[in-house]
Amino acid sequence: DTINTIAGVKQVTSASSEGLSTVIIEFDLGVPASLAAQDVRDKIALVRPQMRDDIDDPLIERYDPSAAPVISVAFKSNTLPMRELSTYLKQRVITRLQTVTGVGKVNMLGSVEREIRIAVDPQRMQAMGVSIDQLMSVLRTENMELPSGTLRRGNQELVVQIRGRIAQPQDFGRLIVARRNGAPVYLDQVATVNDAQAEAESAAFVDGSPAIGMDIIKISGANVVEVVDRTRAELEDIRKILPAGVEMTVVADSARSIRASLKDVVRTLIEGGVLAILIVLLFLGSWRSTIITGLTLPIALFGTLAVMWMCGFTINIMTLMALSLCIGLLIDDAIVVRENIVRHAAMGKGHKQAALEGTEEIGLAVLATTLTIVAVFLPVAFMGGIIGRFFYQFGVTVSAAVLLSMFVSFTLDPMLSSIWPEDHNPHAKLNRFERFLKWFSDWLDSLNEWYADALRFCLKYRLVTMGVALASLVGAFMLAGLIGKEFVPTPDLGEMSVKFETPVDSSLEYTNSKVAQITQIIRSYPEVLNTYATVNSLGSRGRNKAQIRIQLKPKQQRTRNLEQLNSDMRKRLQGVGGVIVTSVASAKESVSGGLKPILISIRGTELSELQRISDEFMGKLAKIDGVVDLESSLKAPKPTLSVTLNRDAASDAGLSIGQIGQALRPLLAGEDVTTWQDARGENYDVNVRLPDDSRQRQSDIQNLSLSTSRMDPATGLPVMVPLSQVARFEQTYGASQINRRNLFREVLIQANVQGRPAGDIGDDIAKVQASMKMPAGYGFQVEGANKDMAESIGYAATALILAVLFIYMLLGSQFNSFLYPVAIMSSLPLSLIGVFFALYAFDSTLNIFSIIGIIMLMGLVTKNAILLIDFIKNAVDNGDDRENAIIEAGRTRLRPILMTTTAMVMGMVPLALGLGDGAEQRSPMAHAIIGGVLTSTLLTLVVVPVIYTYLDDMKRFTLRMINRFKYRNSVRGRYH
Repeated sequence: DTINTIAGVKQVTSASSEGLSTVIIEFDLGVPASLAAQDVRDKIALVRPQMRDDIDDPLIERYDPSAAPVISVAFKSNTLPMRELSTYLKQRVITRLQTVTGVGKVNMLGSVEREIRIAVDPQRMQAMGVSIDQLMSVLRTENMELPSGTLRRGNQELVVQIRGRIAQPQDFGRLIVARRNGAPVYLDQVATVNDAQAEAESAAFVDGSPAIGMDIIKISGANVVEVVDRTRAELEDIRKILPAGVEMTVVADSARSIRASLKDVVRTLIEGGVLAILIVLLFLGSWRSTIITGLTLPIALFGTLAVMWMCGFTINIMTLMALSLCIGLLIDDAIVVRENIVRHAAMGKGHKQAALEGTEEIGLAVLATTLTIVAVFLPVAFMGGIIGRFFYQFGVTVSAAVLLSMFVSFTLDPMLSSIWPEDHNPHAKLNRFERFLKWFSDWLDSLNEWYADALRFCLKYRLVTMGVALASLVGAFMLAGLIGKEFVPTPDLGEMSVKFETPVDSSLEYTNSKVAQITQIIRSYPEVLNTYATVNSLGSRGRNKAQIRIQLKPKQQRTRNLEQLNSDMRKRLQGVGGVIVTSVASAKESVSGGLKPILISIRGTELSELQRISDEFMGKLAKIDGVVDLESSLKAPKPTLSVTLNRDAASDAGLSIGQIGQALRPLLAGEDVTTWQDARGENYDVNVRLPDDSRQRQSDIQNLSLSTSRMDPATGLPVMVPLSQVARFEQTYGASQINRRNLFREVLIQANVQGRPAGDIGDDIAKVQASMKMPAGYGFQVEGANKDMAESIGYAATALILAVLFIYMLLGSQFNSFLYPVAIMSSLPLSLIGVFFALYAFDSTLNIFSIIGIIMLMGLVTKNAILLIDFIKNAVDNGDDRENAIIEAGRTRLRPILMTTTAMVMGMVPLALGLGDGAEQRSPMAHAIIGGVLTSTLLTLVVVPVIYTYLDDMKRFTLRMINRFKYRNSVRGRYH
């Protein structure tokens, strides 16, 4: 309630279970995280005094998406007992790992902590008249060291310290807890002292064998790869000092998938650059032109890296993907400039004159094409929402790269062309490769004539051409309905995760047995390399939750992909009795904090009504094709032993509810009363609790005797009253977890998807929601990936509209016309048929990556139209006939248009193939761009000139009307 009043809070959710409540506050993205955390601390400080004293201080942490363990390591031994191994790791290993630069926290799983256990005997305590309060009070006050001041004599000081610590665990038994008839009652008379181990709260297994796991979490902002490298180096040093028989295994490494993805992006970048340069060689047929043009790539790339460094960017997936997509773009400007210089040189001009005039002639068109790309990506870089956070560095990197490319094409390329001219020797003997290049050049010349004939046909039958263009647009919208939608594609990084639950009242031993059973099934798959299982790894105080991380062979070595393995494994695991498999998915399934892609919140006031609605809703969801791992936050009720006090009887016996609760809690739940320190200075908890065999049945609690404030006159001992005398016992069921969202009760429905994109399934779920009649005050709310997708589409649409407006204003200022930009921008919708056809053909989806690819197309597809319209405009201004100008523009600009388009496509082919690790996320962007560039180029070559003629006719008609109006007004003026 208090947190909900903070400014900038987007929503507040909470999950409360036995002994633990977690409140998650989501702020608007514009609110600084440090300010939000401080506001929460200030509000919590106001309500903390209202909480009971036995409640721990709330722990307030800023959520970091990268706060998952960056590396997990497991230790097991066939010589050391688990308790000794746990003690060794805690004292000798964790402390070293915590000092590694960048490491924030080390979580230990499956450890068995040493503990001094004091198992009280209720019967003996009753016979001796000793209460649990007396026993605990003695333990607190009789095991300590107290400084008592100093003695001073002259220049010397002597510290006085009372040494009352217990030296050996067995000595706790000699503590006097009471006196009866003048005789001391020792602790070992009413309890048994054992140097034992704490009750296990979690478990870890490596390939099915018990182990002790360590999850290493980095500090916020630290580089994952650097932290992992430092940690691995420290682990290698630790390996050398491990006791004999102790094995150490790195079971999970986040840097492995990061390195694989980065390696794949770098490889596609290099391959794309090589292919783009080979295209230049093929079209220009000259090593000299290829070298001059190809120099643009390394210069622009290294220059872009310098810009990234100045902006504080890192080399990550987004920036490297931006560079790999730019490979075809970076060389475009240089290709156009160099091709025009070569064309002018072929006219007989000197090499310096050809360099100057060729660059000057094409300069405006190159400037316009580059600035249109920048105009597209500046809105992308500053989009709101999570998609804006994704693509800020992407947009700035692309903009910097193309601007540097234009700078190099206007400076270095003309300079090299002027001092390093082509060596034309018509009598030189050509080798086989040179003959192939000459044949290809001749074929391009013949293609020019074919294209000129096609242009004449299209100009003659303009309506037919416009009909084809309109048909392509209609076909694009029809294809769009066949494309699946999702937020982020699931990458195949060779990692899987299986999560399951046992019944809510399961013991840790039972859950461990199911882990062993499921691990055996998983390890039977030939694709599995190793498994790492944890129980209660998230500190949820629920020993019925387990997770198994699976490391697979690289996808190049597997016959089945990740989705096929997920499906087959899910079917087999669902046959295991006594467990509910809640998730079988990629270990990195989403960017939404590890939640499932389908997330539906049902909110209301009454829990029973929410139960009814959620049951009906889940029944309908289960019938939707593609919905798997359906799960509700409304878990099965937990068996509860309800103790109802008879207030009159308790008061008559001299007992209060508080006294009874304080007595029962240490007996049943156990309480760490004090600590024991060994000779090395290590502290261990001293825990008071009933023995295991005395807290298994309801009768064990009923027979517990409580010490009252009244004294027995005959014995002089406190009167002991059995709990059954003042209380009534009833076995009931209670909620295992209570969820709230924005102060309302909530049931959260989660599901994974299989065989269908999450967005398509979300559309089906929306129909189910619409068909259900909800009571007043109850409603659905879409959360998770589908909510992020809807939000991202809105921001992307805004960026797209802004990009189109920027392009129009930019082209209008460049060409000093309102009509020419319309002709150029008519190429934008012509790309859509290729976009959706490519996504459909490659079985890609419409996601945030392909959406950015579509926005990127808005800047790319105008390049060809600018080259055509720029030439036509100059020719018409010089007095050439319009049709002749169009035909000549086609002949002159066809080669650079085909060259830049082919170079752009070939530069993106390695990315589109998606062969490397994690390429499934990046390839849809390349699919959209390649399809859009190819179709827009083909249609632009014939449709844009036709649209230009219509606009020119409109312009001429308008001018004639204006001139006729002016003429009539002038005649009337002379007459008057």
